[in-house]
Amino acid sequence: MRSLIKQRRNEAGAVIVTVALLLFLLLGFLGLAVDLGHLFIVRSELQTSMDACALAAAQELNGQPDALARATNAGIAAGNVNRVDLQSATWSGKGQVTAADITFRDQNHNVGATSATARYVRCNHVQRDTATNLVHMAGLLVGSSAFAAKMDVAALAEATTTPAQSTCPMPLALKPKAGGAKPNFGFVKGEWVTLLSKTTASAGQIGWANLDGSSSASETEAELKGYCGTKVGSKLGTPGVQGTIADTWNARFGLYKNNSGPAAASPDFTGFVYTQAGTWSPGSNAYGDFVNKRQAFANCAASVGACEAATKLKLNQFASVATGGANGDLKKYGTNRRLVVVPVVDGGYNVIDFACMLLLQPIPSPFDDVQLEFLGNASDASSPCTANGLPGGLAGPLVPVLVR
Repeated sequence: MRSLIKQRRNEAGAVIVTVALLLFLLLGFLGLAVDLGHLFIVRSELQTSMDACALAAAQELNGQPDALARATNAGIAAGNVNRVDLQSATWSGKGQVTAADITFRDQNHNVGATSATARYVRCNHVQRDTATNLVHMAGLLVGSSAFAAKMDVAALAEATTTPAQSTCPMPLALKPKAGGAKPNFGFVKGEWVTLLSKTTASAGQIGWANLDGSSSASETEAELKGYCGTKVGSKLGTPGVQGTIADTWNARFGLYKNNSGPAAASPDFTGFVYTQAGTWSPGSNAYGDFVNKRQAFANCAASVGACEAATKLKLNQFASVATGGANGDLKKYGTNRRLVVVPVVDGGYNVIDFACMLLLQPIPSPFDDVQLEFLGNASDASSPCTANGLPGGLAGPLVPVLVR
C-alpha cells in the first residue's frame, strides 16, 4: 500500500515538471506569434513608405539638371509622411528616410546615374532595433541567448516611369503644324504657341476643347479645375468660351478674384509673367528662367503696379499673393501648376498624343489670346511635366510605376 502511494506521488511530480515544460514551450510560441506579428506590421508599414518614396522620386526624373535633387527631396518627403512601428509618427525615434536611403540607376540599371541619365530610383531603408520582448523573455527563461531582444526590419522599392494609358490634361487641343509628325508635330522645344480664344484653333495653334467630348462652355471651366481619364483615341469637344475660365486659369499665377484665394485653388511656386513685349523679349525658351523663378518663389513682378502692367489685370485684396514671393503665399500654398499636359489632336479632334507645355501668361479677359511654351512630347524621358494617370499605355505622358 505504501509503495502504491509513493508511486503516485512520483507520478504527480512528473506531471508538474511536464506541465512546467509545456508552459515554457507555450510561452515561447506565444512570444514568437506576438513578436513576429509586430515585426510583420512594421515591415508592412515600412514597405508602404518605401513604395511612396520610390514613386514620388521617379516622378521627378526628367533629365533636367536638378532632377536628382528634386527626386531625392520628393522621395524623403513622401516616405516620411507614412508612419512606421505601430503607426509611430517618429518611427519610434529610430530614424526615418534620408538621402542615403535613395539611389539612382540608368536605363541599363547601372548605379551612379546622373540627373541626365537616371531612369530608375530605389528606396531602401532599415528600421533598426525593433523590440522582440516576449521572444527574448522566453529565451531567458529557457536559458538561451539565441532569442535576440531586438531585430532589424528592412524594406525596398524601386520605380521608374512609363507612358500612361489615361491622364489628366488641360481642356485644350494642340493642332500639329502642316506636315508635322510625332514626336513634336512640327514644333520646336522652346517655341511659343498661341492659345486662341477669339477664333477656332488652326494648324500649329491651340484652342479650348472639352475632354468629355461635349460643347458646353461651363464644362470647360470645370475640367480646367481637374478632369482625368483622357487617352489616345478620345474625341474632344469644341466649346465656346466661358467668362469664368480666365479666373480659374489665373489662379495658377496667384491671381484671384472675388472671395477666392490660395487656400481654395493653389498657385504655382511662381507667378512671374512672360510676355514678349514686356518681361521676356526673346519670345521663346523661357523654361530655364521659369525654373529659376520657381525655386525662388518669384513674384508676378517687382511691384503691384508692375504686375498689373504685365498682366493687364487689376489686383484686388489678394495682391499679396501675387507679390508675396519667398515670404508669402506662393511658398506656403505653391505647387506644380504651370507645367501642363495638353492633348494633341488630328483634324477630327481625336487625341493622337500629348504635349508638355508651360503656361506663360494669365488671361486678361475670357476672349483674349495668350501663349504657352512648347516643351516637347509629354512621353519624352526629358519632359519636365509631372504627369498623373493610369500606367500601361503605348503613348502618353510618363507616370511613375513600381518595378520592384
